[in-house]
Amino acid sequence: MRHTLPLAPQFYVTAPQPCPYLPGRMERKLFTALQGEHAQQLNDLLSKQGFRRSQNVLYRPSCAECSACLSARIRVADFRPSRGQRRILRRNAGLERRAASPWATEEQFRLFRRYLDSRHAEGGMADMDIFEFAAMIEETPIRSRVVEYTGPSTSEEGGRRLVAACLTDIFDDGLSLVYSFYDPARAADSPGTYVILDHVAMAREAGLPYVYLGYWVPGSRKMGYKAGFDALEIYKDGEWQPIGDPAAHGAELHPLSVDPIAEQVARIALPDAAPRKG
Repeated sequence: MRHTLPLAPQFYVTAPQPCPYLPGRMERKLFTALQGEHAQQLNDLLSKQGFRRSQNVLYRPSCAECSACLSARIRVADFRPSRGQRRILRRNAGLERRAASPWATEEQFRLFRRYLDSRHAEGGMADMDIFEFAAMIEETPIRSRVVEYTGPSTSEEGGRRLVAACLTDIFDDGLSLVYSFYDPARAADSPGTYVILDHVAMAREAGLPYVYLGYWVPGSRKMGYKAGFDALEIYKDGEWQPIGDPAAHGAELHPLSVDPIAEQVARIALPDAAPRKG
């Protein structure tokens, strides 16, 4: 007898742990497994409701008294690069893009380690080894690509070397940057920003309306750069809306800022089902 996983997923909540974005706060996540023949459909739908993918898990922040984390995406049709972003495009014009299947390589891992050691040495991923890196890249039940950016080699051998890379998910309505990293020696050229700008170009070429950037967190310097992109939308109060003035979004704690978990789950729209009533 052939058994299939139920279409309706089960949702769980993580134990509280220190928040990586706002000091002195505790984070908690609502999550579900991403597996089975309906994984792509589930990922497409939940991503429109503020969820993000990490390997075979979909999660969304659900902290007890904080709702600062806001999923962010760029409206591709309306996006216009700023003057500074146009300079970044020119500085990185010599990079070549290659989109490949999600397979980890040693060259990617070496670049990833240099990036972490330089930019996030105290972060939660700082101790990742090559096997954990491979799992991050390769354990995907949906359509994903590794987008590599290469530049001219500085060695006498010539050729090209890896400058930046991004694990990218492909949705029915856009591209999602799951994780990107770059050569810290090229930081002055802003390769991280260039990767986002190039994904906007790729989405436009493919006729996809959005580029998903992950979470924007008011008050977090680590996530503040996302507010610098034109045509940015955030998922807030159960709907996508223009970000407007970033300063208008606060990160204050309040005991009523987050609905109970049961009410949150009841409102999640699932494949082939209308939003549940609370």
